[in-house]
Amino acid sequence: MSEIGSQSATWHAPAPEADGPQSAAEPWDLVTVPVRQGLEAVDILRRGAAPAVGPVVHDGTCDTLGFLVPPGTAAAWDMPGSACTRTSGRGLRLPELPELPEPAGDAPRPAGWLLPPGDTDPVTDPVVLRRALGEAARLIEAADGCH
Repeated sequence: MSEIGSQSATWHAPAPEADGPQSAAEPWDLVTVPVRQGLEAVDILRRGAAPAVGPVVHDGTCDTLGFLVPPGTAAAWDMPGSACTRTSGRGLRLPELPELPEPAGDAPRPAGWLLPPGDTDPVTDPVVLRRALGEAARLIEAADGCH
């Protein structure tokens, strides 16, 4: 099981593609962040000299965003305000989307792609993502301090 915010979801590895480097057996990890910081990070990643952002999923209420990152990222991820979940290739098969349960275990709600697979890099580089999330946090702190 992986988590997006406090919601649990089951995820699968990407489906095989004829011209893609990933196979159905290849797992990936998922970095989740609050939506505001995630949207800023997506902007930062897309504005870079070499835009490098992989698929990004949001939960049904748009409280959190999840960035697909290479397998093994979760073992060393320690960025405050975010979480990285090891998926071991379970759950979501790209481009399918999971249904995320409500926090209280009520009826599931759908998730959606902010950046779908195929329109992006296969995954986001965790080093680049860490820098973008840090920059996003600083921008948000500065904006909130200017009231």
